[in-house]
Amino acid sequence: MSSLFSVHWGLDWLWSIPLIVLTVLFHAIVLTILNRGVHSLMTMNGGKSFRHMVSLFALGGAALCATVAHGLEAWFWAIAYFFSGAISNQKASMEFSLGAMTTFGGNPIALGAGWELMGSLEALSGWIAFGLTAAFLFTIMRKVWSTDQLL
Repeated sequence: MSSLFSVHWGLDWLWSIPLIVLTVLFHAIVLTILNRGVHSLMTMNGGKSFRHMVSLFALGGAALCATVAHGLEAWFWAIAYFFSGAISNQKASMEFSLGAMTTFGGNPIALGAGWELMGSLEALSGWIAFGLTAAFLFTIMRKVWSTDQLL
C-alpha cells in the first residue's frame, strides 16, 4: 500500500517549493528594478511628444522585460527537471517547463514516474508570477495614461 507522501511525492515537493520561492522572489526583484526604471523614464522632463513616446517605450519595455523574466523562470524549472532526472533531455525540459508555467500543456512530453506533481507546482508558480506581472503592467498603464491625460 503506497502512502500519499511517498518518497517520490516528497521529492516533487522538495524540488518544487524552493523553486517556487526562487522564481517568485526573482520575479519580484525584476519588477522592482523595472518599476524604478519606468519611474525614472516617466519623470524625465521634455515636451508633450517626448513624454508620450517615453510612456509608450516604458510600457513596451516593461512588458518585454517581464516576458524575459518569465522565460528565465521557466529555464530555472527546466534545469531542475533535467538535473532531477524528471526529464532526460534539456530541450524537452525547457519545452515542458514553458508549457507547465503557462498552463498551456498539450505537448506529448511527460515527467518521469514519481515527478508528475512537479509540473502542477510549476503551473502554480507561473500563476503567481503572471498575476504579479499583470498587476505591475496595470499599474504602469495607469501611470502612462494619467501622464498622457495631463499633457
